[in-house]
Order: sequence, then C-alpha cells, then structure tokens
Amino acid sequence: MKKLIQLNVNGDTREVIVEDHYTLLQVLRTEMGLTGTKRGCDHGACGACTVLVEGKAMLSCCLLAVEMPGRKIETIEGLTGGGQLHPLQRSFIDNGAIQCGFCTPGMILTAKALLDENPKATEEEIKRSLGGNYCRCTGYNQIIDAVKKAAAAM
Repeated sequence: MKKLIQLNVNGDTREVIVEDHYTLLQVLRTEMGLTGTKRGCDHGACGACTVLVEGKAMLSCCLLAVEMPGRKIETIEGLTGGGQLHPLQRSFIDNGAIQCGFCTPGMILTAKALLDENPKATEEEIKRSLGGNYCRCTGYNQIIDAVKKAAAAM
C-alpha cells in the first residue's frame, strides 16, 4: 500500500509517495534523485549508504522511509553551503582520500557525525568511528589523515 509522507532532507521538506517496505536509501536515490548516497551491500555492512539522521550516522539501507517523517535527514548533497565545500570534503580532496569515490559520502558523513560530537577525536576514535565503512581503494591512511586535518581546521 502506498502512502504520502513528508521527509525533511537537507533542510527541505519534501513529499514522496512510498510503500511500507521502501528503505530510506531507495527513496533518497529513486524518488528524490539524491544519488550521493550509495547503494552498496543492502545489508548494513559496508557504510556506503550512510546518512545523518538527527546528526547521527545511520545506514539508510536499514531504515524504512515510513519511519522517517519528522526526523532531520542530511545527505552528502546537504553538506555544501553557499557553494562551498564542507571542510571534510575539502580535506578528503586535498589529502588524496578519494579514489573511486564510492565510499566517500559515507566516510565523510560518518566523520562529520563523530567530529560534531567530539571535535578533538583522537586517531583511535576516528578509526573506531569509521570501522563500519569499507574502502577498497585508498587503504584508509589517507582517509584517517583527511579526517584529522579537517578536525584541526574546523
């Protein structure tokens, strides 16, 4: 059965028609055209679909869209303000933490949730926070360095 729901995504309230079983990932990508949120494993194991819900990093492939009305959702597209990259985005570029880019949105949003809660996160805390996000290209050193440098700049 289809339902009309309102979702607050990146500061905008949007109405979408969904079925009860649609995941937030499906709705973001197919109904809203926000393809920065990546579809990886569909089982909550890779972190590619990470978004922020009320400021917390969450796996959108494991969330039902019908449970999201009234909650603030932020995707990678919502990070740029006034045409400027977020310091984490800039740091990922400057520090070679992006190769194929598939994991990047999830990594950046996970790091943002961590740094919003703990701006002086240690390297160990950064590693622990990013533990659920998989990258097959960079080997993680550049990603961790990018998060540390962004934290210092923020």
